[in-house]
Amino acid sequence: MMQQFEAAKARCPGALVLFRMGDFYELFGDDARRAADLLDLTLTSRDKGPDAVPMAGFPHHQLDPQLAKLVSAGERVAICEQIDDPKTTKGLLRREVTRIVTPGIAADESLLDPGRPNFLVAVVPRAERQRGGDSAAEGGIAVGIAWIDVAAGRFTAAVRDHDDLADHLLRLDAAEIVCSERDRDLVARTLAEAGVEMAITARPDWWFEDDTAATKTAAALGGVRFEGLGFDLPAETLAITAAGGIVAYLEENEPAAIDRIKTLAAWRPGLRMEIDEATRRSLELVRTAGAQGRRRDGSLAGVFHATRSAMGSRLLIDWLTAPLVDKAAIDGRLDAVAILVAHAPVAERMAALLQGIGDIERLTGRVISGRAGPRDLERIGQATAVLPDLLGVLREAAGLTAADAPNGSALLATLAEELDPCDDLAGRITATLRDGCPTFAREGGFIRPGFDARYDELTELATGGKAWIAEYQARESERTGIASLKVGFNRVFGFFLEVGRGHADKVPPEYVRKQTIKNAERYTTPELDERQRQVLGAEEEAVRREIALLDDLRAGVASHRDRLDCVAEQVAALDVLLTFADVARSRRWVRPEIIDAPTLAIDQGRHPVLEQLLPAGSLVPNDLALAGGGQTASRGVPAIVLVTGPNMGGKSTFIRQAALLTVLAQAGAFVPARAARIGLVDRLFARIGAGDDLASGASTFLVEMAQTARILNRATPRSLVILDEVGRGTSTFDGLALAQAVVEHLYGETGCRTLFATHYLQLAALERLPGVANVQVLVEQHEGQLIFLHQVAAGAADKSWGVHVARLAGVPAAVIERARDLLLVYEAGGSQPAGRPRRSRPAAQEQPLLFD
Repeated sequence: MMQQFEAAKARCPGALVLFRMGDFYELFGDDARRAADLLDLTLTSRDKGPDAVPMAGFPHHQLDPQLAKLVSAGERVAICEQIDDPKTTKGLLRREVTRIVTPGIAADESLLDPGRPNFLVAVVPRAERQRGGDSAAEGGIAVGIAWIDVAAGRFTAAVRDHDDLADHLLRLDAAEIVCSERDRDLVARTLAEAGVEMAITARPDWWFEDDTAATKTAAALGGVRFEGLGFDLPAETLAITAAGGIVAYLEENEPAAIDRIKTLAAWRPGLRMEIDEATRRSLELVRTAGAQGRRRDGSLAGVFHATRSAMGSRLLIDWLTAPLVDKAAIDGRLDAVAILVAHAPVAERMAALLQGIGDIERLTGRVISGRAGPRDLERIGQATAVLPDLLGVLREAAGLTAADAPNGSALLATLAEELDPCDDLAGRITATLRDGCPTFAREGGFIRPGFDARYDELTELATGGKAWIAEYQARESERTGIASLKVGFNRVFGFFLEVGRGHADKVPPEYVRKQTIKNAERYTTPELDERQRQVLGAEEEAVRREIALLDDLRAGVASHRDRLDCVAEQVAALDVLLTFADVARSRRWVRPEIIDAPTLAIDQGRHPVLEQLLPAGSLVPNDLALAGGGQTASRGVPAIVLVTGPNMGGKSTFIRQAALLTVLAQAGAFVPARAARIGLVDRLFARIGAGDDLASGASTFLVEMAQTARILNRATPRSLVILDEVGRGTSTFDGLALAQAVVEHLYGETGCRTLFATHYLQLAALERLPGVANVQVLVEQHEGQLIFLHQVAAGAADKSWGVHVARLAGVPAAVIERARDLLLVYEAGGSQPAGRPRRSRPAAQEQPLLFD
């Protein structure tokens, strides 16, 4: 048995092997020690002494929850099952690895977050070669990167600069990274410098050789030419190499997943709005970043929490984190939302049909992998059964118009034209499976009666055959004259004739006693024994027949995977559009005007998240006007707005609000404002808040400067930059100097739309530059109390009100009093006053020494 275990370990290096032994999964040696820590299992051993092999295990029915814990901890797990039937096999049972589960190729519902994709990523870093030479360019490292959502089959590859690698991995939120053994340290170092942890799996170097990887990738895609997929070769060879690494990893661990791949898409920057990880975190697009943990509630995605399907929830995240940059595509989404906002009854009928439709995308993946059970197939049948009705409502919506979409919606018309009702597929599934199917095929009883005559016959026979029992009982009762004679059946004794003790003298001699019970005897006959043999054979044949029918149905559904994938994409898009419309209608959001010019004009804008969290009507709306790209002088609209005012006054809320409304507009959603004109943004940058990166030894100020440097180096005239408190992490004069230099660079070199919140009131003097304007968040002082109005007005603040805010925070009165005295001296231009003498304690109150 231990030889079998060692063979499984050799087959799956680096994986925890769950070794099936009877009703338990056991782990041995180092695997047992690791699993004991992760799963809180008790370590034990069959032997004693220093050479005893540690063991740990859990009952087989706990596999799913335990597997989920191991995978979430970043472990690779190999499941080694008993192949032989213990009822019919003597001696040692054969065991084989039947399944390997890793963080990146998990496909079961219990292992996946329904609200986000699960990406397996391959990384191939390589020194770039100088043009026309063989020597490596100094410090230049290009990275081939490929990623796949195994459950959905979406496969993408790209070539990035090494400096962009960490941010790309964070954007993908990679579940597992595969790289060559020689590159493992470089990848691990890159992640450590970014302050993140991801599961890294190193595989043989030869997997990532260009020719080998290209051959594997081409084979997985059916021999298609990569140039035909949009790849620029040889410039993007590394992307193909990374894709080959993923294919090799799937071949090793989950070969069925290769059948899920339809194509390989070429990814390039500029096709969507670029939003780096620091910006996503600062704006809390998907998850909050506060002390309460990373939750979706309280984020921008949390505003749209009411998607009807997991597919829609995942697509929503994609739309919000990578908004469009094509005006026609954005307007297409906005037209669809406008129709759904204006025609609420139609939208409500669509929403009702989508409610509980299920995760068609991942269910299809399970079908293709061969692991879909009866309930999975039933759910596909239920989902496809609503498509004809959904198509009818969608066609109705495609013919509607609205004030914000006078020409109707081309996007809804396209969805109505392309949505496949799949009525043939739904009909086949419904005809095959009974309602309320079990999760696993081993539970049986899931084929609908009447679907297969042979299965019905076997099922009737296996359950004893009610008609035969009634006929045989009547015949024997009449022949023996025992009116109370009964024919019964149970799993232990099979068929029997039961005769009460009062009729013992009438029992025929051919009856053979089988069991004695209280007040009766049970007998059998040759005819009953023959019937029993038929029943036992029928049971086994019925199980085989049922599994064969399920396999046939699964194969039939798998053959329609392209249709189901298209349906999943269309339903997900419709789900997100409906969610956008629901929020817009309920909160009176408006359609933004999308223009090509680098403009940002918002009339009475509101923060979308705070509007949801605060009582109705309590959020103060504010206006904003920005124009970048050289338009400032002609229109009199600033490119840079300096925002001053006290802490808690609303500066950060105001500048975040501008960024969030831009994201919403280019994602295709309505915005919370009275009106909005938004010029396309190619890159969005936000640096709000600060924090030490203890993992990499970076201070608050160093992190702040690194993020600022990235913005200054990458922003374009069409970008939107949101900066908050640049320079506060160092001395006053250093910070002020840096802050002013940053503003001047964005003004003179980049020319992009910028919101710059600061406490350095001296920066207000930059208003002398054409294209720089000051605004302030207003406060009032009443009877010594500071009242925050959260209203933004023209002009610069004349003080920061820091001492007043400190008093609101509960700083002791003595400290507040001293701070006010010092503030008066500083504001008068004086030097630092002498410190107050330390109060001495009375001698009687001094702390005595321990041994006095």
